Amino acid sequence: MTDQSVLADIYDEYEFLDADDRYRLLIDLGRALEPMPDALKTDATLVRGCSAAVWVYPTVLEDGRLHFLADSNAAITKGIIALVLLTVQDKSPVAIGGADIEGALAPFDLKNQLSSNRTQGIPNMIALIRDTAARYSA
Repeated sequence: MTDQSVLADIYDEYEFLDADDRYRLLIDLGRALEPMPDALKTDATLVRGCSAAVWVYPTVLEDGRLHFLADSNAAITKGIIALVLLTVQDKSPVAIGGADIEGALAPFDLKNQLSSNRTQGIPNMIALIRDTAARYSA
């Protein structure tokens, strides 16, 4: 199953849920993220502009694809991170650079579903991921 079909399956469930259950779904997605070691949660991996603390750490797989470890100190924000990572995880830097991350997340309508505090850092996290991909594709 591709990440896009996983994202579509998650959306199929998400669209039929009420607000409280949507929060629970996001929290569950966040809990399922690969653990990020505390040693990697540094000022260098901190995403600027997020109301909650968000850390993103890229690793390069043997074949050059990028794998991201990410975490947040806020459960719902961590779920949003999980959605973002579904669009880019384990892809080549070129594929990540060309990915329509915002388009993939658009059906979730996060800006209208969540408070602005919870969504304000999403563009910064996406920009950091794209910048990382650009560095590795050069």
